[in-house]
Amino acid sequence: MKKLLNHDSVCRMIRCWFPGRIDASTVRVHTDTSDFFRVDYDDVVVLGEKAYLIRHNAREGRFGLDDEEKFWVKSAFDLQDGSRKIIKLVFHERFTTRIGDIEFECFRSPKKEARILDLVQNHQNFMHGYWITDEKGNIVRVLDFIYGKPLSTMVEDIRLDHETYFNLRFPEIMDQFIECIRAIRFIHGHEEKHGDIRRDHIIVDRESGNYRWIDYDFNYRQRENIYSYDLFGLGNILIFLVGKGDVLLPNLIREKHSALHRIRSEDENIVFHNRVANLRKIYPYIPERLNRILLHFSKGANRFYETTDQLLEDLDEYRSFNGLN
Repeated sequence: MKKLLNHDSVCRMIRCWFPGRIDASTVRVHTDTSDFFRVDYDDVVVLGEKAYLIRHNAREGRFGLDDEEKFWVKSAFDLQDGSRKIIKLVFHERFTTRIGDIEFECFRSPKKEARILDLVQNHQNFMHGYWITDEKGNIVRVLDFIYGKPLSTMVEDIRLDHETYFNLRFPEIMDQFIECIRAIRFIHGHEEKHGDIRRDHIIVDRESGNYRWIDYDFNYRQRENIYSYDLFGLGNILIFLVGKGDVLLPNLIREKHSALHRIRSEDENIVFHNRVANLRKIYPYIPERLNRILLHFSKGANRFYETTDQLLEDLDEYRSFNGLN
């Protein structure tokens, strides 16, 4: 017989995990998550036979918006086993973006993220969790918390000059990132897209050491190649990893960098025009084969990658040529 999670049973669970710290009698219990603003600190969300104590809204830094609060994403505590969870409630967002002359219509799709969670439940390079509908039919995703840093933070925290980093640390980071690209190839092979590929959407798992993709709820429409937006995202991460961070034109100007006179418009990143994609002009020890891959993501590119297989083939060729396999 299924256990009914009413207010009294939820209160007993809270007292078990937080004796004397939370006044369980005042806790609000939600079975309808339609209005995610109403789901607040120390509330409980009941989904099926499970209850989750909400702690705070998730935050992320994006394009200079440090600690941007995501009111539909909740840090939570599983009242059954005490584990940390991330709970994503339904939030519909839509916008249009451009990469070069290509326009993409982007939107959030909880249903798409739910499909991918089912697809990757045993894959080491993805976040894991499950989805369930609340009493109003909203698709809620309950995610296992990954202990670790975003890849972007890990790279930025490396206290080495670029050449030392490139020779000593980058090969291992590249190997791990190639596994991430193969993971994207896996979902592309099932006609799914990640939709929001960014360097802070890879978490370096502190326990396993694996690089793991998070946040699959963005989808996009584009007529020519349904995977192109993902591929541009992979290119941006690759440029970041090779450069040990973004090589920004404003910084080069401020530093009066000696390579500045060699930088042309076609050397800029096709997505972010204030970033340099042609990194060999800044760091001449970067191998030509690797730099040619970066140039596929520059404003001067006359050919773009259409599949992850094409990108992986060039990366494998670079690694073989440089004795990294």
